[in-house]
Amino acid sequence: MAKKKEMTKSKSASVYKVIELVGISSVSWADAAKNAIASASKSLRDLRVAEVSKLDVKIGKGGELVYRAKMSLSFKYHGE
Repeated sequence: MAKKKEMTKSKSASVYKVIELVGISSVSWADAAKNAIASASKSLRDLRVAEVSKLDVKIGKGGELVYRAKMSLSFKYHGE
């Protein structure tokens, strides 16, 4: 019985929130993802998992490329 209470307690101990971000870079998709995470880490605590859902590249008039990485980012929710 004590084991069941312990499992219930640990399951409810953490809640995570998921947001969607788009990172950009003129270097690469990996750099775009890194930029998004770096920006998010300035205002969010306990970042957990970033899952990239879409990669694309925008082509400028002069042929310059802008890499974009769309991702879901989860972080631990601490309440308000």
